Amino acid sequence: MKLFAIVGSNADHSYNRDLLNFIKKHFTDRYDIELGEVKDFPMFKEGVKEPAAVASFAKKVATADAVLISTPEQQHSVPSSLKSALEWLSSAEHPFKDKPVVIVGTSVLPQGSARGQSHLKLVLSSPGFGAKVFNGDEFMMGTAPEQFDENGNLPAGTVKFLDHFFDEFDSFYAEVSRRNDP
Repeated sequence: MKLFAIVGSNADHSYNRDLLNFIKKHFTDRYDIELGEVKDFPMFKEGVKEPAAVASFAKKVATADAVLISTPEQQHSVPSSLKSALEWLSSAEHPFKDKPVVIVGTSVLPQGSARGQSHLKLVLSSPGFGAKVFNGDEFMMGTAPEQFDENGNLPAGTVKFLDHFFDEFDSFYAEVSRRNDP
């Protein structure tokens, strides 16, 4: 399965980028994962011509089998950089229509990215997106600095849950694909 993984942070060092890099390394035999960054997008502005970077990003979303988004939580929601990138992607291109999407996230705080993920699911399910958002178990790792070791690896218990989480996503993906095929 080809996944386009979106780093939902514009931070120079992002634990969510670290999480996606771990997922990419851990699931090498299972998924073909390409990372995309929202940090290079300009802030969305209604009526402004779509930048070339947005069209290129939209094509990657559209051609992927599914999209993986890793989001931190900021002020009880998603970061403004991620929300702005999604606004660009819902204004002209609409690449998320019927696209299976899975959301993960991590944060330096104990609650992880729980509220950010809830808001992101709401946005992706709205008109203009129409994504097929996975709503099974949730992966929202808290205390990120304590989770990653010096090689970017995660503790065995976290990896075990991550494996379970993606097993559930694979079942969801198979069901969505079955429904989408005539």
